[in-house]
Amino acid sequence: MGETRVDLLHLLEDLRDAYPGAAEETILTEIAANAIDSSAATLTITADSAESTLTMLDDGGGMRRRDLARYHDVAATTKVRGEGIGFAGVGIKIGLLVSEEVLTETRRGRHHSATIWHLGSRHRAPWKWIPPPGLVADHHGTAVRLRLKNPLSPLLDAGFIEAALRRHFQPLLDPELAEILAERYPRGVRFVINGRALEAEAWQAPERAPIAVRLPRKRRPAASGYLVRDPLPLREESRGLAISTFGKVIKRGWEWLGLAPSTPDRIGGLIEAPALAQALTLNKADFIRTGPRGALYLAYRKAIQESVSRQLAEWGDLREAGAEARRRAARPVERDLEAVLVNLADEFPLLAALVERRAGGQRTLPMGLGPGMPEPVARAISHGGGPSETAPEVATEAGGSNTPVSAAPSVAASAVPPTPEVAVPSASGSPRPARYGLSIQFEPRPDDLELARLVETTIWINEAHPTYRRAVASRSEGYHIALATAMALAPLAVEPAKEHAFLTTFLAAWGSALERRVSRRRK
Repeated sequence: MGETRVDLLHLLEDLRDAYPGAAEETILTEIAANAIDSSAATLTITADSAESTLTMLDDGGGMRRRDLARYHDVAATTKVRGEGIGFAGVGIKIGLLVSEEVLTETRRGRHHSATIWHLGSRHRAPWKWIPPPGLVADHHGTAVRLRLKNPLSPLLDAGFIEAALRRHFQPLLDPELAEILAERYPRGVRFVINGRALEAEAWQAPERAPIAVRLPRKRRPAASGYLVRDPLPLREESRGLAISTFGKVIKRGWEWLGLAPSTPDRIGGLIEAPALAQALTLNKADFIRTGPRGALYLAYRKAIQESVSRQLAEWGDLREAGAEARRRAARPVERDLEAVLVNLADEFPLLAALVERRAGGQRTLPMGLGPGMPEPVARAISHGGGPSETAPEVATEAGGSNTPVSAAPSVAASAVPPTPEVAVPSASGSPRPARYGLSIQFEPRPDDLELARLVETTIWINEAHPTYRRAVASRSEGYHIALATAMALAPLAVEPAKEHAFLTTFLAAWGSALERRVSRRRK
């Protein structure tokens, strides 16, 4: 009989590479996230350079002996998606790559046990039970001690630890968000590094505006936070809007939101959206964009866009000068993009991630079969097809009522989540199935030689590029946008050696889409 073997070293390296930051930062934030998920109110971190050890002690619920045994299995977890920010103890497992050994002690009532663990070879990570060394003095809690291979590791630097915790757990250290997070963490969360507690810091700025994000037919805000504006440029890590779930910052900047103020380097902010924990990816640095969880994220993203846009407009900082002219030039390309991407998805499979197919050719996000859904729609979905062009979409509220919701016909992201708690902001007009795909935005990047770049589902056209200015002067913005879009998509679609062929195929498909649109208009 055969036996499935796992190259454990390769697996752990792949897990490490799935995170955007350094491995040491990933280990630190993942262990902290797991401690916070265990209802810990205090996380005590001790970095001992002389012994090359990092010890993280929490006063959370601790683990039973059988849970500690499962803790050493790479794919095992006792967590439920959406109920916390940690995931299967990934951080401690990545810690095996940088540690000589990992000691874990946990206590939960009468259950008090400890283990020692290390990476023995590419295929083995042996561990064994040891007498508890007494790191956990309380009746409950967990302590993890890493004996690091590198005596100069950043994990032994208190300054590095503090900066990483403030960057990733900013909402937990912000007094203005304490009330929002009080329901989740009634005792609060405190970090102590080498005997010194991190003090809470409010964002100091001359102008501050609260942001309340509301979904349709919901009285309570689904997400809350604030925007700040400063007459001087902010620090690089403070620019843009950050979004967090359960106190953990997931994304930061303006690109993920698909809009930007006229002075993006002077405006920052933070929004806490607990429900988005259901849509987190494994590395918790991004959100899922397909299926029901993708619909949840896109619905929140659209609601946040509307709330932030209103505040930027009130400040007079919303980019409007020349924006309408640029949008007029981009709309025809956006309309053609949907057909182009669908036609090219078979030849270039990686483009399929930007558009989703349904039986009958309809591209829609998946919908839940909620109670009371109209029979024709439920029957179509249950048989694998999407709702027809005339079938209204249904958003099921917590009370069980069903309300038709319409969506804008743009290719830009908008979707109806299939969960009872979320509904997509509706627009006036006849109901249509929600669609999503690429959208086109503009930004000035004078020092960038690229015509455009792809960020999530948005093509950002560099309006400061000389070629774009020449296209505007010669009234050929449409062709320039199509070419820039093709160049931005090429690295995603094909290998570098085949980019020229992709550009040729893309432009041919775009030209065919234009011819079909003209033909339909004549008819």
